[in-house]
Amino acid sequence: MSRVALTLLLSLVVVACSRGRADSPPPADTPVPVRVAPVSIEAIARPLTATGTLGPKEEVTLSFKVGGVIGRVLVDEGQSVRAGETLALLDLSEIDAGVTRARSAAEKTERDVARARRLYADSVATLEQVQNTETARDVAGAELEAAMFNRRYAVIVAPAAGVILRRSAEPGELVQPGTPILTLGSRSRGDVVRAALADRDVVRVRRGDRAEVRFDALADRVLEGTVTEIAAAADPMTGTYRVEVAVPRAEGLASGLVGRVEIRPRAAQRVALVPVEAVLEADGSRATVFTLSADGRRAERRAVTIGFLAGDRVAVVAGLDGVRTVITDGAPYLDDRAAVRVQP
Repeated sequence: MSRVALTLLLSLVVVACSRGRADSPPPADTPVPVRVAPVSIEAIARPLTATGTLGPKEEVTLSFKVGGVIGRVLVDEGQSVRAGETLALLDLSEIDAGVTRARSAAEKTERDVARARRLYADSVATLEQVQNTETARDVAGAELEAAMFNRRYAVIVAPAAGVILRRSAEPGELVQPGTPILTLGSRSRGDVVRAALADRDVVRVRRGDRAEVRFDALADRVLEGTVTEIAAAADPMTGTYRVEVAVPRAEGLASGLVGRVEIRPRAAQRVALVPVEAVLEADGSRATVFTLSADGRRAERRAVTIGFLAGDRVAVVAGLDGVRTVITDGAPYLDDRAAVRVQP
C-alpha cells in the first residue's frame, strides 16, 4: 500500500472515529445502535501513483548545422511562434563569403568546360582535358550546393507552430554544430504528462489504461487521461521507466506543471470493498472491522488485510470471506460480541 494512500486512509479513519465519539457511548448492557453497509466484491486493480510533468507531446530541440557566432535570437521562453517563423540565426558574414566563393568557382569551371570543348573541336585539346574540366565543374557544383545547404541551416526556422520552452544560448556566443539553441513545444499532437515508474509497477501498466492527474497549483481540477506510451528500456541514470499520459483537456495550462498521476491498470483482481468508515485500527496493511453475528444481534471483530484505497472505499484482500455486511456508524463504540441494534 502506498504511503500516500495509507496516510489518506488513516486520516479518514481518524475523522470517522472522532465523529463517532462525539457523543458519550451507551451503557455496557444497552445494545449499541449501529448502521451497516454491504461488502462489494469487485474486480479492481491497485492504482499506481507517480509524479509527472506536463508538457507538449512534441518537444523539438533546435540547433544550427554549422558552428559559428550567434548573430540574433529573435524569441524568448514562453513565446508562441508560427510555423516557418525565423527564430535565430548565426552571424552570416563568413558563411555568405563561403557561398560567394563556391559560386564563383562553379562559374569558372563552367567557362573552363566551354573553352576546353572549343579547343577539342579545333583539335588543340585532348578528350582527357575536356573530361577533366567537366569533372572539375561537377565538383565545384557540389561544393556550391553544400555551401548553400549550410547557409540555409545557419538560420533556425520553426518547423511547426508552438511555444518556446527553453532558450539555451544568447547572441555573441560561439557555438559548435548541433549545440541546442532553442526547444520548441508543439501542441499539434496534444499535451502529455511524463511520469517515471519503477520496474515492479511498469509491468502492470498497458497502453490505454485510464489515469487521473492532479496538480498542486490547481487543487480543484482533475484531468482525465490515458496511457499512450511506455518506455521499452529503463533510464540508465534513474533505473525508472518513462510513461506518458495524454491529457486532452490541458489547454491553457503552463508547460512544466508538476502533478500527481494515478494510473488504474486494467489487469485487476477481485477484492472486497468496504466503506472507509468501517475500517478501524489501521496499522500498515492490518486493520479491524466489525461484522454482525448470524442472528444479527451482536458485533464480531474481524482482523483483515487491506490492500489499497479506492475512492471512499477500502479494498480488503483477506479476512472477509463469507461476510456480506460490515458495521459503519457506531463501530468505534464496539467490542467483540457487544450487543447491537441495527438502524435503518
